[in-house]
Amino acid sequence: MLCKIGAVEVWRILESNAPFLRPAELFPNAGPDVNALIEARAPGSVDPATGGLILPIQGFLLKTSNQTVLVDACVGNDKTVDFFTPWHQRSDGRFLAGLMQAGVTPADIDVVLCTHLHVDHVGWNTRLENGQWVPTFPKARYLMPAADLPAHERRPSEIYTESLLPVIAAGQAEMVDGEHEVGDGIRLMPTPGHTDGHVSVVIESGGARAVITGDAIHITAQCWHPDWQFKFDRDGDRAVLSRRHLLETAAGAGMEVLGTHFALPSRGRILAKGDTFTWFPLS
Repeated sequence: MLCKIGAVEVWRILESNAPFLRPAELFPNAGPDVNALIEARAPGSVDPATGGLILPIQGFLLKTSNQTVLVDACVGNDKTVDFFTPWHQRSDGRFLAGLMQAGVTPADIDVVLCTHLHVDHVGWNTRLENGQWVPTFPKARYLMPAADLPAHERRPSEIYTESLLPVIAAGQAEMVDGEHEVGDGIRLMPTPGHTDGHVSVVIESGGARAVITGDAIHITAQCWHPDWQFKFDRDGDRAVLSRRHLLETAAGAGMEVLGTHFALPSRGRILAKGDTFTWFPLS
């Protein structure tokens, strides 16, 4: 177990922790010192062999007395990801093994919560069985941001056909807007910009509070540099506003922060410091 927020157990479901693209490509407005600035905040984040930024791909399993909720379903197996070879047609048992270590099977998941509909957050929504894509979690409700779906429907890609449409066709998808109560102190917090409907996830239990960032913030260096935009932001300026709002909210409420792509262990707290913020990791 990663931690407890009040009565809610939080388990990390780690799929991979490996180099992605180079920081200068991922953060195009960060300036020429981006590598050094990232390393100063999270040493070892830039892989010396490839120059790529090491990013964990992970979900978070939330266990309450009433339900089991999976926040984000990583890349998945057998998926078409032409733009990044290590994710393309991968076959790995680590994600499902992580569920088992948390004491659950796919059949035990009540809710799958997609912070947004990008390839590294929806992959395990489905799995390949006898040549057909089927929902991995047979009894789950899949909560998807409604504002993210039109772009996929207008230009259906493999993300849509492999990881979204089979869930919709099975009648398990529920499109949600903005602030949505999941139950047991779990709710959605709108943080649009990375995608139109992007949400972060707030947990409130027994006087404790936490927020799962999704891709509203990608790395800890963005706490000090919230204006850094990300290559795959749909609306970079809007993403900056949402990032600042999340950071202000987390700092003001004393929330624990679980950074979806933050360097492991991906837990910490935020302290407001003038116009920027400071990240304090927790073990």
